[in-house]
Amino acid sequence: MPFDLDPGLFALLIAAAIFAGWVDAVVGGGGLIQLPVLLVAFPTAPTALMLGTNKMASVFGTATSAIAYSRKIKLEHRLLWPTVGLALLGSGAGALAALAVSSEALKPIIIAILLAVLVLVVAKPQLGLEPKPELHTRWRAAAVMVVCGLVIAFYDGMIGPGTGIFLAVAFTTILGMDFLAAAAHTKVVNVTTNLGALVVFAAQDNVWWLLGAVMGLGAMLGAWFGAHTAMSKGSKFVRIVLVVVVLGLLARLSWDVWTR
Repeated sequence: MPFDLDPGLFALLIAAAIFAGWVDAVVGGGGLIQLPVLLVAFPTAPTALMLGTNKMASVFGTATSAIAYSRKIKLEHRLLWPTVGLALLGSGAGALAALAVSSEALKPIIIAILLAVLVLVVAKPQLGLEPKPELHTRWRAAAVMVVCGLVIAFYDGMIGPGTGIFLAVAFTTILGMDFLAAAAHTKVVNVTTNLGALVVFAAQDNVWWLLGAVMGLGAMLGAWFGAHTAMSKGSKFVRIVLVVVVLGLLARLSWDVWTR
């Protein structure tokens, strides 16, 4: 596919990548912005090609935010590396499923899950504001590895938008992390889920490399600002952004379901 985009469309794609990188770094859900813009910009392109291009740009953004967070927030490596290993497999399997399964059939289920997340966050106003180390048990750590490394990673490989939100909620509700620590751990796992899916899409020649790289630079810029914004403003700010992004994702998916 030639790189001969209209300047206005090119600017829109870069702006979407920057904003998506910012949102993704703060709380996750950047795919809510980036993927729909790609699909609208190239309506005749294969969906798998847009998914693969979105994953490539996302790798740049999540890697940038992961590095930024790791410099300021202590990561639990004994928890992360097994989760990362599982996430590589889970996201790859999800990307394979994306080539055979229609994401439209899954959207009502995702809406139900997002509604549950929204109710949980609103009903528990203190959730994620302060760490709860008493929840950090061996069994709960194992549960996070399975939920984040397999279930959520599989979803990210297959569809993607909202993955960061699901990961952050898993780390806060299961292990009792505050939202800021959860965001830091989420980004490391999210880099892996994006990479695992990207490998599968690339093997199927479903990545527009040049566009993905250019949008990736925009995602890096947004992610750097997003991570530093979250760390400077704290968990309360992250919680507010989480609610806003969940509402936006719910609105977007509901519109897709009702108008198809």
